[in-house]
Amino acid sequence: MEETVIEVEQLRCRYGKFEAVKGISFEVRRGELFALLGANGAGKTTTIEMLEGMGRPASGKIRILGRDPIRDRAAVRARTGVMLQAGGFSGTLTVRETIDIWRDLTSEPRSTDEAMELVGLTHRADVSIESLSGGEERRLDLAVAALGHPELLFLDEPTSGMDPASRRKTWEVVRDLQRGGTTVLLTTHYLEEAEVLADRLAIMKAGQIVMTGTPEEVATVLPARITFRVPPNSPPLPELTHATREIVETGLVLYESTSLQADLSALLAWANEHALTLPNLSARPASLEDVFMDVAVGDGAAADKSNEGALA
Repeated sequence: MEETVIEVEQLRCRYGKFEAVKGISFEVRRGELFALLGANGAGKTTTIEMLEGMGRPASGKIRILGRDPIRDRAAVRARTGVMLQAGGFSGTLTVRETIDIWRDLTSEPRSTDEAMELVGLTHRADVSIESLSGGEERRLDLAVAALGHPELLFLDEPTSGMDPASRRKTWEVVRDLQRGGTTVLLTTHYLEEAEVLADRLAIMKAGQIVMTGTPEEVATVLPARITFRVPPNSPPLPELTHATREIVETGLVLYESTSLQADLSALLAWANEHALTLPNLSARPASLEDVFMDVAVGDGAAADKSNEGALA
């Protein structure tokens, strides 16, 4: 059994003179959930379409479950599930009727009742598609994608349109599928979703992968942040061993620290020594959102730092 479920080497895609994907390489191992992140236009959708066999690369290599997704499309499709950004189901059919139709097109599918139970739609079995909420439609999309017990599941923005409760329910469904042995490739705009679900992730920008790693590895690329307001009659602020300091607005101090515990301990010792209370004190490590905003939207300092270290 293949341990590498997705293998991508120097993948490129062009639309005329525009190069949407610029020589990316990554792999997804069996049983893991890999998240592909990036702002609109980064190349995520183009990449996932090529992996699904719906787009032909200009050059490079793709292997899905050891096979070419275009040349061996029938064999690959039988072992994969795909949840697109929009399902396109007929609005007049009920949930049950929709799943029944897709079961007829799927090898060794789950029962209709099992599929509805999986995504929490049993109580909506006889409701028409046009009467479902946006979140319920997305859960139906997931039920259809998971019908055939896929070895590999592509999830393209799976929780768009969902309220927070439905989103968390969907996360549990995805976790259950993964625990059952399904490998998952996820694209999402919800960074919390990637932080919660992903074993590893890649951030794309302008057609290139600029950072890969676990969510924890990626988040540590940027320093932690300590902020507070300078109390009245404060003595000169301390110099912290692992931090740089700036005044970000009148009276508000920001320390960026590469050793949060040590620097916070030193700051609190200084405050206690001078009998000071630090108003609005906040101390937190960098988050995936901080890194994403820096890499995908900002000047990319985090990507520069990752290239100097262990991350790709």
